[in-house]
Amino acid sequence: MKDHQPFHLELSDDSGANTAEYSIVTLAAVAFAGVLAAVISSGTVQGLLEGLIESALSF
Repeated sequence: MKDHQPFHLELSDDSGANTAEYSIVTLAAVAFAGVLAAVISSGTVQGLLEGLIESALSF
């Protein structure tokens, strides 16, 4: 009769963890950049930035 071993899952192998972490961080950075681009492209923020630049250059 064949000796049956129970299913064994090896949890100590984390060889793909760094790649997954870098992927998550990259996706978060892209999402943040998208939100930042949307905020900066709004008319109100553009007006505030133009006012800041004009006041900085008028010294």
